[in-house]
Amino acid sequence: MSKLLKPEGYAPLLDLQQTELAIKKIKDFFLSNLSSELRLRRVTAPLFVLKGLGLNDDLNGVERPVTFPIKDLGDAQAEIVHSLAKWKRNTLAEYKVQPGYGIITDMNAVRADEELDNIHSIYVDQWDWERTIQRSDRNLSFLKRIVERIYSAILRTEYYMSEMYPQLRPYLPEEVHFIHSEELRRMYPGMTSKQREDAICEAYGAVFIIGIGGKLGDGREHDLRAPDYDDWSTPNDDGFEGLNGDLLIWYPVLNRSIELSSMGIRVDAEALERQLVLQGKESRRELFFHQRLLRGELPLSIGGGIGQSRLCMTLLQKAHIGETQASIWPEAMRRECREAKIALI
Repeated sequence: MSKLLKPEGYAPLLDLQQTELAIKKIKDFFLSNLSSELRLRRVTAPLFVLKGLGLNDDLNGVERPVTFPIKDLGDAQAEIVHSLAKWKRNTLAEYKVQPGYGIITDMNAVRADEELDNIHSIYVDQWDWERTIQRSDRNLSFLKRIVERIYSAILRTEYYMSEMYPQLRPYLPEEVHFIHSEELRRMYPGMTSKQREDAICEAYGAVFIIGIGGKLGDGREHDLRAPDYDDWSTPNDDGFEGLNGDLLIWYPVLNRSIELSSMGIRVDAEALERQLVLQGKESRRELFFHQRLLRGELPLSIGGGIGQSRLCMTLLQKAHIGETQASIWPEAMRRECREAKIALI
């Protein structure tokens, strides 16, 4: 059954040709602004990595990576990346990037197990960034400052696009609201985590939910996270656990919340050990990435990903992510989109 949301009376504000030009404007403008805000240098990233090194992102631990054999490596298996969370940190070490500076890259991924709807595609494109930090930066206040800088770049891009295309009227609030996932659970008892996200985003417009991955007061996680990139188990300045989170906005076109970015301060050796035990993944200690981290060969860092097609979708006020990227969709969804005047690329 299609999970397509069809806004009543929907009509694209830009036609196909305008949309293609606008996508390029957003990507160029936002990349420049974000790079300046966070002092990031562009690097070239892989589409795939060798299996068994621990470099691929495990997301919430259940998605299967797309794999293929490499003939000239004796049919060694390669995996198309889910994201570059751990690869970037290894690259910071290789490039000897100093604290206060970082890297950014265009990440393209295939997530074959994704459930397809208005905002989920098997093709994922995002700006993946990582920045070296000092140990004194491993706190909630620093995380919030970085989030605010990222959100500022989003706001500037929204304003720029409204100047280029006056029919795109800005709707994002001037500030982002911060709340811990446990505080959010207590605020909306009886709701699912998705319902809580919708409720808080409708109330504030833009929200950063702190602490994604650890168990909450009801024994459940707000959402699942792998144990070896974000630090979701270290107590922070407010007494809650977690130095990571998700940036979401309320999206009036679909009347729902949409996640634009997942990010966080990364695990140090202590947090890695603790989280591997919490998830029963102790065997990962022997992998290449994890060994480097435990030996102190990788810098402390903060990083995340920002969805390119999702940002374009929301800033161009489209009803479907397929209006800002080319992917594969079920024929029934394509038919429904045509009927709803949703022009998939």
